[in-house]
Amino acid sequence: MRVAFFSTKKYDQDFFEQCNTNNTHELNFFETALNKHTASLAQGFDAVCVFVNDELDQETIQILSENEVKLIALRCAGFNNVDLEAAESKNIKIVRVPAYSPEAVAEHAVALILTLNRKTHKAYNRVRENNFSLERLTGFNLSGKTVGVIGTGIIGIAFAKIMLGFGCKVIAYDIKPSDQLKERGVEYKALDALLSEADIISLHCPLNEQTHHLLDTKAFEKMKTGAMLINTGRGALIDTTAVVTALKNEKLGYLGIDVYEQESGLFFKDHSETVNQDDDFLRLLSFPNVLITGHQGFFTKEALEQIANVTLKNLTDFEEGNALENEVEV
Repeated sequence: MRVAFFSTKKYDQDFFEQCNTNNTHELNFFETALNKHTASLAQGFDAVCVFVNDELDQETIQILSENEVKLIALRCAGFNNVDLEAAESKNIKIVRVPAYSPEAVAEHAVALILTLNRKTHKAYNRVRENNFSLERLTGFNLSGKTVGVIGTGIIGIAFAKIMLGFGCKVIAYDIKPSDQLKERGVEYKALDALLSEADIISLHCPLNEQTHHLLDTKAFEKMKTGAMLINTGRGALIDTTAVVTALKNEKLGYLGIDVYEQESGLFFKDHSETVNQDDDFLRLLSFPNVLITGHQGFFTKEALEQIANVTLKNLTDFEEGNALENEVEV
């Protein structure tokens, strides 16, 4: 099967070629993102493989259909960047990787919490300058704090288990509560109650019409003053303008994000020699209590291997006419 990979880096090519044993599929890698302007590159391919910031809107899918592409393989869990109805109308199947080492993302969320809290990034820089002062490095004990988990799918569950291990009280919000977490003593609450009670809030829910800007101005008003917010899900779960205001007014005490609402065209690239024109992003960087990483929560050896293996299996299942275990349907 001939597959065009978009938005690829060297590590994508390395892991996919390593897992493509016996050259089962013909893999072709493009660094460029897939959108309506680049979709013509898919001409002659049976499938495209895409990532989180590729844009598969109606116009892009129309071009893919004209080029006789039959399958869209997402090498990620989320599919908010795909017009599902447009793909269905063109009889283009969609598959994804629903689970790829949930511990990778969960552990990164914990890393953001610990770094923001104990200010290890600032201490590291101080020590390198021979400055061993402890002034303004005060943190707080995680043990005994209330952690709110919004979204308790496999990543949310993994995160909640880690926080329980720290001795935290864990509360959660999800339209489908997890029996596994309930058995461990996690209490499910209404969203407003979670926002008002949690010292730390971590987002692990998908991005859709119901969760877009889930945390807006009204949501921040309901939070505890000084609370910590962590987002390793999708950038648009948070209203960027509202979070900047909450930080400026000192309503929000800490912000750790691995995703950003306008990250497309910014993340996964080296912009060190260019001027960043995103005023909201620059404003976030100006706050001393904000920590940003560039969508690296998934980035572990185990996760990359799982992504490659599941994606290749999805391609094989489609080619051989097998049931598509990981199909995304409207």
